Amino acid sequence: MRILVVGGGYVGMYTALHLQRKLKPELRRGEVEIVVISPDPYMTYQPFLPEAAAGSISPRHVVVPLRRVLDRCRVIVGEVTAVDHAKRTASFKTLATQEEGTGPLDLTYDEIVLAPGSISRTLPVPGLADYGIGFKTVEEAIGLRNHVIEQMDIASSTRDPAVRDAALTFVFVGGGYAGVEALGELEDMARYAARYYHNVKAEDMKWILVEASGRILPEVGEEMGKYTVRELRRRNIDVRLETRLDSCEDRVAVLSDGARFPTRTVVWTAGVKPNPLLAATDLPLTERGRLKCTAELTVDGAPHAWGAGDAAAVPDVTAEQPGTECAPNAQHAVRQAKVLGDNIAAAVRERPLQEYRHKYVGSVASLGLHKGVAHVYGRKLKGYPAWFMHRVYHLSRVPTVNRKSRVLAEWTLSGLFKREIVSLGSLEHPRAEFELAAGGRRPKES
Repeated sequence: MRILVVGGGYVGMYTALHLQRKLKPELRRGEVEIVVISPDPYMTYQPFLPEAAAGSISPRHVVVPLRRVLDRCRVIVGEVTAVDHAKRTASFKTLATQEEGTGPLDLTYDEIVLAPGSISRTLPVPGLADYGIGFKTVEEAIGLRNHVIEQMDIASSTRDPAVRDAALTFVFVGGGYAGVEALGELEDMARYAARYYHNVKAEDMKWILVEASGRILPEVGEEMGKYTVRELRRRNIDVRLETRLDSCEDRVAVLSDGARFPTRTVVWTAGVKPNPLLAATDLPLTERGRLKCTAELTVDGAPHAWGAGDAAAVPDVTAEQPGTECAPNAQHAVRQAKVLGDNIAAAVRERPLQEYRHKYVGSVASLGLHKGVAHVYGRKLKGYPAWFMHRVYHLSRVPTVNRKSRVLAEWTLSGLFKREIVSLGSLEHPRAEFELAAGGRRPKES
C-alpha cells in the first residue's frame, strides 16, 4: 500500500512522522510505503520567521530537514501539479524532469493526504508585483532583514534627502500575526542597529502598519488588539486602521486615506489563500477553494483521500454554532496531523476512525524583544509575561529535540551577548562578484 503525502509543511511533515511511527511493523515488512512530495526539502516553522528576520534565531534552525526526520519515508523534492483521484494518480515535476524535458511524472497511490498549504493572497495593487516583499518563507524573512539593514546603509551614505527619507520608510500591509510580529521584531532590531550609525537615529525611521479592517490581531481578542495598537503607537509606529494600499508604483505607497509615502520597502502580509493545486484535482472544494473535509479528516465523498491544515475546511465539532470551521492556523494544523496519522493507520488496519476535536485555547503574539500579547484560556497577558509564554509555547511545538536544543541555545546566547546587525545581501546574488570579475555586470540593486 502506498500512502502519498502532498506537502512538507506542518500537516505533511507531522502526518508522515506520525505514520512512520504508527506503521513501523508494516513498514518493516514492506507492506506499506510512505511517499512525501514537497517543493522544499525542509519544513519551515513559520512562527519563528519574525525572530529569524530580527536575528534572534539562525535561519537553519527555523527549518527542519525532511529526510533526516522522515527516515522511513521516501522524500521527493518536487511539485504536484494535478491529482486524478478517480484513477488514484498524482502528476508531479522535479528539477530533474525540467532538465530532462520529459514533462510531469505520474505516481499511483492507495491513500492520499493533501496538505499543500497556502500561498499569499495578493490583490491587483499597481506596483505590488514589482516592489512588494512577502513574508511566508525563510528566504523572504532573511531577505527582508538584509533589505532593512541595507536601507539604513543607503540612508547613512546618501546626500539626497528624498532618497534618505524613502530608505527609512517601511510600510507593512496586513494586521494579522505575520504583519504585526514581523513589524514588531524588525522595528526592534532596526532601533537597536541605529545606535551604530553616526547619522541615523531611531526617530528618523518611519514604520507604518496598514490594515483594511478596524482592528489588528483579532485572534487575541478585541481588548488585546487595542492594547497592541497603543503599544505600537507608543513606539512611534504609524498604525492606520480601515485603510488600504491603493498603489506602490514608482516606489510611492499610496493609501486609501490619501496619504503618500515614498518608500523602498513594502511588506505584504495581507492574508493567504488555498494552494492552486487544489483546483487541479477532482476532489470536492468549498466556495473558498478549500477541501471539503469531515470531522475524521477524510475528504467528504472521496474515499481514501484525506486533508487538514490550511488546505482543508474541517468542521469544528467543539463550536456552539453549527457549520463553524477550524481556523487555518498552526495550532490546529499540528493537532490535526496527529489525528490524521492515527486515522490513516486505523484505516490501513481496518479499525474505526476518530473525530478531530480541539477547543481553541487562545493565541500569543510577539511584538519584539520582551514585548508581546496573549489571550490563553480566557486569561489576558501583555508585555514580558506574554512574550515569555510565546517563546515557551513555540519551543514546545517545534519538532525534534535537536531543533529545540539549538533554538534554546541561541536564545540563551542572544541574551548574554549583543545582537548581530550585519547585512548579507550578497547572499541573494552569490555569483555577482565572479560575474563582475569575468566581465559581466553587477546585478541591479533591489
